[in-house]
Amino acid sequence: MFRENNMQKIIFSLLLLLSLFNSSWVNAAADLDVNTPAISAIKSSMQNRHAQLAGHYASGAIGLTKDGLIAVRDATALPLKDRQGINALVAAENSDRNALYKEVAAGNGHPEWQGEVRNIFAGRWIDKAQSGWYFQQDGGWAKK
Repeated sequence: MFRENNMQKIIFSLLLLLSLFNSSWVNAAADLDVNTPAISAIKSSMQNRHAQLAGHYASGAIGLTKDGLIAVRDATALPLKDRQGINALVAAENSDRNALYKEVAAGNGHPEWQGEVRNIFAGRWIDKAQSGWYFQQDGGWAKK
């Protein structure tokens, strides 16, 4: 019994160490600035849309989610006439963000890195957010 328990702990520890190593390795090895025609098109689409979203970040109507997407945080911060439009903007932005994560991973020759690429970008979006923008943290929203 004692040996079996210890063996399970050792195996668990090795698996945990391996997962941490793999995560760090992806961070170090992934070229997040990889550029392909698909990535360029996605980035261009996102840049064009950003001007429409910027005021909504500032008002607190939308925020950055912990999984690298955006969400309507406070629809009451929007005039009623703008609420349907913001949902379409958020959906389009999230579609592009999901496509970006997929393409960056594929551009690195490792489509299986998509989840890790998403996590890295999620942290970067929040780090680069302007003062006053909202982001998800510990199950709630925080203001930067």
